[in-house]
Amino acid sequence: MTHDTATRTAAAPAAEDGGTAPVHGLTPRRAGQWAKEQYPLYILIALLVFAGLTSDAFFSSYNVSNLLLQVSVIGIVTLAQFLIVLTGGIDISVGAVAGLAGVLSAGLFGGQNTLLAVAVAIVLGGAVGVFNGYLIAYRGLEAFIVTLGMLALGRGLVYAYTEGQPISPHAADFRTIATTAIGGVPVLGVVWIVLAMAMAFLTRRTVFGRRVYALGSSKEAAHAAGVPVRATMITVYVIAGVLVGFAGFLLAARIGAATPTGGDNYEIDSIAAVVIGGASLVGGRGRVLGAFLGTLIFGVISNLLVLLNVSTFLQDAFRGALIIFAMVLTTVQFTRRRRQRTAHS
Repeated sequence: MTHDTATRTAAAPAAEDGGTAPVHGLTPRRAGQWAKEQYPLYILIALLVFAGLTSDAFFSSYNVSNLLLQVSVIGIVTLAQFLIVLTGGIDISVGAVAGLAGVLSAGLFGGQNTLLAVAVAIVLGGAVGVFNGYLIAYRGLEAFIVTLGMLALGRGLVYAYTEGQPISPHAADFRTIATTAIGGVPVLGVVWIVLAMAMAFLTRRTVFGRRVYALGSSKEAAHAAGVPVRATMITVYVIAGVLVGFAGFLLAARIGAATPTGGDNYEIDSIAAVVIGGASLVGGRGRVLGAFLGTLIFGVISNLLVLLNVSTFLQDAFRGALIIFAMVLTTVQFTRRRRQRTAHS
């Protein structure tokens, strides 16, 4: 049995369990099933309608551009979280790693060269991914425990390096990527969309993507089918680390300085966006489109609450309520699918 054939065999349960594997050929039944699963899209549409009715400023070109800038960085972090969640893991260190990548990209070598700053952020993120992936894939440690330790380590290094003070880069073009627009669309938003499309292609149209879904469905079954479990796992964490490191640079570029609190709560926001997008935290299920929409949902809510002058404390409450609501919807959806499979069998 070849690796490709084995991978397709291992991923088959995921395809039967709700279409997480690529589906070829659109039929009315599949179209109807797809429509039933798009509750993140319906939530986003409802929010946009509500926002348009309650705030005249929401759909202004300035606010839409600002909203896209706000969600782009966390959107890239969410893509990294999504890839890890597909394997059945979780990374609660993404915020700390993004913050560390931001301060090092702005402060290392004086922040004199933007390309060097990008390289520093990406290399740091990749190195963290190798470290996390090695401990999880080769040493058998739990992802939550490993990334919890990395969260503490990353935050500690950030405060030790910055001594609690923002770091301003000296390169004149450091902020260019965050302040430039193409046809009125911020380049930062374009970068996020392009990376989301690349992630969708990677997970849905490549052998590697099928292996990732297979890992999330069952590591034992994937291994028995010939999937290189350890190599795939560590590759996932390296890709995720690179994305988070790059996001750290973009965060510093957007603000114009790297702050010690940069990336705070990114772990919560990214996990929430993945969950509300319909991914399963036990792995093997989810789509990039869902994670993309989940990011937009939380971005729209945060933006609208600010426009409506809602207390920041209530903003956190709204976000928490939305996470619970998403979990309930996801649980109901999974239960219904299991009942349908049982009835058909």
